[in-house]
Amino acid sequence: MSKPSSSASLLLLLLSAATLAATCLADPEPVQDFCVAAQRGSDATASLAFPGLPCKPASTVVSDDFFFAAHARAASTDNPAGAGVTPGNVEAFPGLNTLGLSLNRVDLAPGGVNPLHTHPRAAELVHVEEGEMLVGFVSTDGRFYSKVVRAGESFVIPRGMMHFQYNVGAAAARAMTVFNSQLPGSLFGAEPEVPDAVLAKSFQVDAEIIKLLKSKFRKG
Repeated sequence: MSKPSSSASLLLLLLSAATLAATCLADPEPVQDFCVAAQRGSDATASLAFPGLPCKPASTVVSDDFFFAAHARAASTDNPAGAGVTPGNVEAFPGLNTLGLSLNRVDLAPGGVNPLHTHPRAAELVHVEEGEMLVGFVSTDGRFYSKVVRAGESFVIPRGMMHFQYNVGAAAARAMTVFNSQLPGSLFGAEPEVPDAVLAKSFQVDAEIIKLLKSKFRKG
């Protein structure tokens, strides 16, 4: 049996690499020019298109469907964390549907922190526009990576890593965070709550400390 030619081997390698790259995308590839997400329950004529949410009829799509102004306004930082996040995912910005990206605005008061959390479906690029932030993440081998990021600078957080943004400056700080998913998701708390006994045993602290910590983040 003859050995495959070098060109055939190269072609096979390229096809394998392309297949692997396709499977690593945070969101699937779009199957049409655009698919502006229909408001749930408001448009009975919306057609199903995968990947993504149901599309509103193309005949009803207007320029404003591709426009988003919410990031022009600062989010309130009047809270214990001193942080405000304005989401720009597909649920807030329907024109992003099937496009595989989203972006948030993060506002931090002096000393404010966007607490430790993860995005299970996307990597995150943090671009600081004002002030300075300590941005960091923890890898699966327990190593901590961080950098003080100043206006005009960026820091990337790999998909699924536990991370935070912390304002280390004397003035307010602002960043835009970009994701390679229309809906990256976020893991921080849980509903219903994880039992106090489980957390107390996991962190080797008294259950009363767990109750105190939970009270700081409980809604309502």
